[in-house]
Order: sequence, then structure tokens, then C-alpha cells
Amino acid sequence: MAPDNKRRPLPQGEQFFTPGATGLRKAVERRSAVPMAFLFSQVPRWVAPALLVILLLVGFAVANPLGGVAVLPVIAFVGWLAYLSWPSLGLGGKLVRVAMLAFLVLLVATRFGAF
Repeated sequence: MAPDNKRRPLPQGEQFFTPGATGLRKAVERRSAVPMAFLFSQVPRWVAPALLVILLLVGFAVANPLGGVAVLPVIAFVGWLAYLSWPSLGLGGKLVRVAMLAFLVLLVATRFGAF
């Protein structure tokens, strides 16, 4: 583990959690705090995007269920970030996230032979 002086600081913002959140949103935000803090402060910045791009390229290149399985972690990650950012998004941002998730689900469905 890196010494304390070499850790990246957490991103700046007014609040880490959605103000007034209750129920499922509050639980998801609280449970996501540790993995997000680890991902954004301990792991090199290039690891997450590189891994997601590699998995997505495998999903495009492999036209069988293995390609679909490779895209599942991408869907989970994009869906997780979309859920966490949803309250702060405008209509355009929400549409882009829904379109991205729909595209990824269709890609997985084609790899599993649904179309």
C-alpha cells in the first residue's frame, strides 16, 4: 500500500451522499462509499477505464456467450455509476445513461442469441 502522502485525494464536492436520501438509495450510497473511495484513491486512474474498454472490446469481438459475459461487468459498472449520479443529472444526462445501458443490454442479448 502506498504511503499516505502519495494517495490521491477524493474528488471535491459539496456532499458525497444525496441530501435527504432514504431507503434503497441511502443504502446503495452508503455501501458504495468504500469501493468508490478505494477505486478513486488507491487504484491508478487508468486501471478502471482500461479494464472496461478491454471487456467491451472482447464483447464486440467475440460473437458468442463469452462475449456477452465479458460485457456484464461493464453493464454493472455503468449502471452503478448511473444510479449514483441520477439525482444530479438533467434530462440529457439521464437520456444518455439510459441509451448507453440499453445499448449494452442489447449487445449482451445478441451475444446470448436473443436476436
